[in-house]
Amino acid sequence: MKNSVFLNTDREMPLLGLGVYKATGDNEAEDAVCAAVRAGYRLVDTASVYKNEEGVGRGIARCGIPRKDLFITTKVWNTAQRLGDIQGSFVRSLERLNLDYIDLYLVHWPVPGCYLSTWKEMESILDSGRALAIGVSNFEIRHLEELRKVSGIVPAVNQIECHPLCYPKDLIDYCQDNGIQVQAYAPLARGAYLDHDVLCVLATKYGRTTAQIGLRWAVQKGISVIPKSVNPERIASNGNIFDFSIEQEDMDILDTLNENYHSASVPEDLRDILF
Repeated sequence: MKNSVFLNTDREMPLLGLGVYKATGDNEAEDAVCAAVRAGYRLVDTASVYKNEEGVGRGIARCGIPRKDLFITTKVWNTAQRLGDIQGSFVRSLERLNLDYIDLYLVHWPVPGCYLSTWKEMESILDSGRALAIGVSNFEIRHLEELRKVSGIVPAVNQIECHPLCYPKDLIDYCQDNGIQVQAYAPLARGAYLDHDVLCVLATKYGRTTAQIGLRWAVQKGISVIPKSVNPERIASNGNIFDFSIEQEDMDILDTLNENYHSASVPEDLRDILF
């Protein structure tokens, strides 16, 4: 299986990336980026709200891989949306990352009353060439439909929580039918399924870890994954998912595990008004 996908911009994006949420300790993000690159990763996903873009930038500078061979994602936070400070937030992210451009810039959450105007600013950033693709995160079908009414630019990516315990098939089908690449954050459900009986049985069958089974399930559906770890051994293990396939009957079994379980929480300022 190929380990990358083409976005609707005709640029390739790796199916596997490193997430760095909560990697805020001394040199934690920097060291994780370097460990991931050594393990073959070429995509790193961060966000302004993670407070570690500087560390990611140091890792990019230190890892020894040419910038053009890396795919870097960051995101605009809710506060900047409410302030209408999309351009300023983007520039600050560039400065913290010490980069001239971002491969993918995402709207982190569909803040009511803001996300449509945010998208217009994102279009401007795309036109400037400082972001090579723009997309969204945590958008439901209704949000994507609203975007389509006001913009001719289809998001390149919708980043959502997705794993065997959280499989929003209707949303994934909508995205795939409309040329929007789905990317799964928290694809390990922050450990919630690693001891699940079905995953354990399949891990034994395929001679893999339960994490590798869950990640392989997603990429076999064409969904990009960005598992978070700062442990070099675990980073390497999580990336070892492209040299085996899960049989269709086992994929079907994994599909039945969905219980709409969300390991990630909705930001407090959106909890009562968004979902």
